Amino acid sequence: MLHIVACIKQVPDTKIIKMNPKTNTMDRASAPAILNPYDAHAVEEAVRLKERYGGIVSVVTMGPPPAVKAIRKCVEIGADEGYLVTDRAFAGADTLATSYAITMAIKKIAETQPVDLVICGKMTIDGDTGQVGPGIARRLNIPPLTCVKKVVEVNKEQGYTIVHRKLEDGYEVIQSALPCLFSVEKEINEVPYSPLPNMLRAARYNPIIWSVNDLGDIDRTLLGLKGSPTIVAKVWPPEKPKGGEMLQGSSSEQVAHLMDILQDKRGLFRVKEGQA
Repeated sequence: MLHIVACIKQVPDTKIIKMNPKTNTMDRASAPAILNPYDAHAVEEAVRLKERYGGIVSVVTMGPPPAVKAIRKCVEIGADEGYLVTDRAFAGADTLATSYAITMAIKKIAETQPVDLVICGKMTIDGDTGQVGPGIARRLNIPPLTCVKKVVEVNKEQGYTIVHRKLEDGYEVIQSALPCLFSVEKEINEVPYSPLPNMLRAARYNPIIWSVNDLGDIDRTLLGLKGSPTIVAKVWPPEKPKGGEMLQGSSSEQVAHLMDILQDKRGLFRVKEGQA
C-alpha cells in the first residue's frame, strides 16, 4: 500500500491580483486565495495512483490558518489526510526555508507510516521558481524527478517507478528508485469536478495543525526570515507595450517600410536600390 504525500500551497489568484503602485509589491488582499493550480494536478495524480495501486494520500502545506481552505479543496479531490504547518516562526520564508519546514513536516508524517512518494506541482503561480520540490528531495535525500508529464508505473514491491519527463523537444523515460519526489506538469492529468461525497467530507474536514514546537528537533535558525538568504527587494509590473504603427501605401511600399523597421531593430543596414 502506497503512502503518497502531496505538498501544496495556497496562493493569490494571479489573474485578479493587482500591484500596489506606492510600494511596488503585490496587493494580496486584492485577490482571492486559491489552491495553486499545479498543486491541484499533483493531488489529482496522487489520488489516481492511490486508486490504481491502493494506499493513502496525505497533503501538507505551510501557511497562515486560512490555508485550511486549500487542504479542504484537496480533500474534495480525494486526499485522505491534511496537515497544516502554521506558526509565526515560519513567516517570511523563502524557498530554502520553506523546503526545510515542509521536509520536517514530512518526516513527522512518516513517523506514523513511511512515505513512498512525494508529489509537488512544478511551481507556484505566485513565485514561479520551481525550487521547493527539489529542495525537499535534497533534504530527504531522495531522487527528484522534475517536469513529470506521465507516470507509467509505481512498483513498491520492487522499489522503482517509471515516468515520462517533459523536454523542450519531446520527453525522456526515467526509471528511479523509491522513495522519490515528482514535480508535475499541468498536462499530467485533468482535474475533474469533485463528487458529492468528497465535497461533503471536505466541508466537515478539519486538518491536523502543527506549530513549530510539534516538529521535533528542528533548527529554528533555518526557518522564516532567519533561514532565508533570498531577499526580494522590489517587485514591479512589466512596462505596458507601446502602440503599434500602421503602415501606409501600396503593398510593396508597406513591405519595404516593414523591412526597414525590422532591420533597424536588429541593428542591421540594408543596402537600398541604387546604392550598391
